[in-house]
Amino acid sequence: MLRRILTTSAALALSAGAASADYSLTVLHTNDFHARFEPISKYDSGCSSESNAEGKCFGGSARLVTAVEAARKRTNNSILVDGGDQFQGTLFYTYYKGKLAAEMMNKLGYDAMTVGNHEFDDGPEVLAGFMDAVDFPVLMSNADFSGEAALKDKLLKSTVIERGGEKLGLIGLTPHNTDELSSPGPNVIFTDPSEAVQGEVDKLTAMGVNKIIVLSHSGYETDKLVAANTTGVDIIVGGHTNTLLSNTNDRAEGPYPTVVGTTQILSAYAYGKFLGELNVTFNDEGVVTEAVGEPLIMDAAVVEDETTVARIAEAAVPLDEIRNKVVAEAAEMIDGSRENCRYKECQIGNLVADAMLDRVKDQGIQVALANGGGLRASIDAGEITQGEVLTVLPFQNTLATFQVDGATLKAALENGMGQFDDPEDDGRFPQIAGMKYVVESGNATGERVTEIMIDMGGTWEPLDMAKVYGVVSNNFVRSGGDGYKMFRDAMNVYDFGPDLADVTAEYLAANAPYKPYLDGRITIK
Repeated sequence: MLRRILTTSAALALSAGAASADYSLTVLHTNDFHARFEPISKYDSGCSSESNAEGKCFGGSARLVTAVEAARKRTNNSILVDGGDQFQGTLFYTYYKGKLAAEMMNKLGYDAMTVGNHEFDDGPEVLAGFMDAVDFPVLMSNADFSGEAALKDKLLKSTVIERGGEKLGLIGLTPHNTDELSSPGPNVIFTDPSEAVQGEVDKLTAMGVNKIIVLSHSGYETDKLVAANTTGVDIIVGGHTNTLLSNTNDRAEGPYPTVVGTTQILSAYAYGKFLGELNVTFNDEGVVTEAVGEPLIMDAAVVEDETTVARIAEAAVPLDEIRNKVVAEAAEMIDGSRENCRYKECQIGNLVADAMLDRVKDQGIQVALANGGGLRASIDAGEITQGEVLTVLPFQNTLATFQVDGATLKAALENGMGQFDDPEDDGRFPQIAGMKYVVESGNATGERVTEIMIDMGGTWEPLDMAKVYGVVSNNFVRSGGDGYKMFRDAMNVYDFGPDLADVTAEYLAANAPYKPYLDGRITIK
């Protein structure tokens, strides 16, 4: 009898006109989580348990568990996906690598994620171990990884999942310059994002899939280009540039969703501070007929899941002795915000560059250069813990000293202006010490950095293109990271100095209470 009723109901639905049947889906999404398993402050750095109890903190895995569960109850069909960069950013990653990320993502019930550049920070092997541990597919379409043994049988370019009786095609995308941003090794060859996506769309379409979602860790501007340069992509879930898209937040960089052609582009900032929620309706042809939603703020109004709180506290025990050690004091908040450190002189940039130069200035070194993308957080006023310093500088980079001529130094500074040609290259912006320069932002590529002055023992001298200078940076930049390939052929190279976080902590201690400052060493015109 029951079967007959169901069959009759189905027949009635079909007779009502299957051609007009709609399919609704809720897309829940995160991006650029960066191992923020614990709550964060408004500056995206650590937040004390006292501040959390006072309702001053955001995010953390325990809030996401609650929010995802509530969101799933609001809809019949939902997926939870991630736009990459779960790895790197706190001591949790330093200690556990991808293990804790895999555990928490499995607990949350993710359906898929794309590979972010930071998933390669410890090479393909650690990424492969993460993929072994998760219960969902990890995707990356724009690379040839057939020559990388650790990945070739695990990583997928695209996949198909079913939800509510409908097939959904999912495609992964990662930065085309990941070989500069991270450590994928020589066997992973990255390719054009639009061509890669279109190739996978064509394959999925041939399989009868007409609802296609790209999980992209390529940045907001690239996502818009991919949307414009491809056909058949319904939704792009973004990441990489920590972009907040919103219809209500005055700090948003664009609407949620941002629509290019018929493609809906999403992004939910970073660090678990928001959970993106898009409610989308498709017609029978797989065309989006409605798309509404908003990133949901993970503030104190979202009650933390107690079981997850306990698990994260347990995982934190081995880290507490290190990160709770007070190393210095800040007279006021030290700004390390992304929007400043990747585009102009910033307080954390001055601190780190000054600390590097101070450590090696008696070794014939005149100039310090730190990539803005390596500076990951601000530091609150008051006591500074080792954990806070490690949140700012989580990559375990070492000091690297070397010599280059003035022409190479000029080329390095010009490389650091990549943001003016491609907004996704903003991580290479050079924070400096022992040097001053002016940026003529309207000039052509390679001609933007002018009036370069070097501090030669207390006297400011114009940069001499033929003169050899001593430089200190980190080993990532010295080995060509963030596009600084001109440093690969430097002279008298030593890449194995002390850890940059330790150097910075010791400098803060020697200058406590540290007072952050800007002194006009970088001028943007």
